[in-house]
Amino acid sequence: MDLKEQVVLVTGASRGLGAAIAKAFGETGAKVVVNYFMNKEKAEEVVEQIGNERALAIQADVRNLEEVNALFVKARNYFKKPITTIVNNALIDFTFNGELRNKLDSIKWNEFQTQFEGSVKAAFHTLQAGRADMVNQNFGRIINIGTNLVQNPVVPYHDYNTGKAALLGFTRSMAKELGPNGITVNMVSGGLLNKTDASAETPDAVFKLIKEETPLQKATTPEDVADVVLFFASPLSRAVTGQNLVVDGGLVMN
Repeated sequence: MDLKEQVVLVTGASRGLGAAIAKAFGETGAKVVVNYFMNKEKAEEVVEQIGNERALAIQADVRNLEEVNALFVKARNYFKKPITTIVNNALIDFTFNGELRNKLDSIKWNEFQTQFEGSVKAAFHTLQAGRADMVNQNFGRIINIGTNLVQNPVVPYHDYNTGKAALLGFTRSMAKELGPNGITVNMVSGGLLNKTDASAETPDAVFKLIKEETPLQKATTPEDVADVVLFFASPLSRAVTGQNLVVDGGLVMN
């Protein structure tokens, strides 16, 4: 299915990477569901930039299955066709500043639980809500957002990294189960993004170090990651599933 024919849900799309992904899909002509949790104003700004006829902002806490199910119904009613493509991007209660993160002697289990729910539980809900329609169409594209820190945990983001590692396992399990129905499930793992609300507290010295150590000599942008998300949603990736593509300028090489 061409991108312009797809109905795309981007979770956590009111700002940062999610907004960049939503707008990238909008530029292809796709219909876009701009999911947000609290920031209605910013979500509506993203919709306005895409165009009201091709985008819709819907509030839902992706950790809540009932709210996710209601989102899918609203999207279908608005666009007159079901969601075909899901980008699980939402980030729950996290900022990227290693100096402020709790380490082993101080971190609490509920911090891990928060990231498990924001990563795995949220993706579990969107896949459950969207599976039936995708099976009926014999087409679906699932793209989960990960991190290169799973392969290279140089910062003590213990809860975040562990949640994303679990999401990678979930990605591969779902790729196996859903493949016979024409549904691909992949992950895009960016590096530290320059700059989003989530990385606003990251010291400039960290970005400088990344540029110096990265083969491409630049920090990855939200737009860089968004382009790869489009690849996994497009017909160009039709034979790819269960994969994790790291998008960080070559800092981490698999």
